Amino acid sequence: MAASNIAILTAGITAGATINQFQAVTAAGAVATAAGNAVGFANTGAASGERVPVTVVGTAIATAGAAIVVGAAVEVGTAGKVVTRSAGVTVGRALTAAGADGDQIEVLVIGN
Repeated sequence: MAASNIAILTAGITAGATINQFQAVTAAGAVATAAGNAVGFANTGAASGERVPVTVVGTAIATAGAAIVVGAAVEVGTAGKVVTRSAGVTVGRALTAAGADGDQIEVLVIGN
């Protein structure tokens, strides 16, 4: 099943650095750090200083950093990708599975 999304609220955030499509993003416009907070997921890529649409409420497409099962709580891993939550901040719940690093999955965004 291909990943899709239902954005209920999309915020325009000014990128503080280059952001790639589907990366986890902070409210300050940075790529979220491993185990840290994220306001949502970038719908498109953006260069520093550009506005990027970020899904903050609803479901979003995220890039997986490893295999993830459906229903798993996810946190930010390296490079703004999501991984199965271990000790970090829960930023979403996997609605589709990822088989490997780089897969795109649908996540229910969990505000933090």
